[in-house]
Amino acid sequence: MSRLVRQLSAYAEYHRNGHNVATHMVGIPLILFGIGVLLSRPVMPLGEVTITPMMIVAVVAAVGYLRLDLMFGAVLAAFLALITWAGSGVAAWSTGAWLAVGLGSFVVGWTLQFVGHYFEGRKPAFVDDLSSLFVGPLFVVAEAAFMLGLRQPVRRAMEGALRPH
Repeated sequence: MSRLVRQLSAYAEYHRNGHNVATHMVGIPLILFGIGVLLSRPVMPLGEVTITPMMIVAVVAAVGYLRLDLMFGAVLAAFLALITWAGSGVAAWSTGAWLAVGLGSFVVGWTLQFVGHYFEGRKPAFVDDLSSLFVGPLFVVAEAAFMLGLRQPVRRAMEGALRPH
């Protein structure tokens, strides 16, 4: 079993209810957007360019995702780049607006996560394994790909690794 399938299967054990998966499809991108906004301040000069904490986080995360899977990693790298760009735009707003958008997205995203786990009747995966916080966005991309009929061998391998419930 590949590392990708192991990671997705472990996460999927906590996400079998369709309502839970649906809330994660919206909640996780909102959380990532909120993080992107909040980590787009401060701006740090580095020679001729400026960097933000989000730029660093996005590069490190993208490398991690690309190492797990090239296709899913490329989608996540592009999404992280988009979030970094959008977050930098919001960070240029007033402090109140920046915090409202960043914290609002983050809180709404997490609220959706917990609502989903209410439907699931099971605690979130991160309670047992903090690495699932990294796997969550990968799971969303994988589920979207599966819904589009893509990467079906990965889907079958992932579902085959799940314990009966």
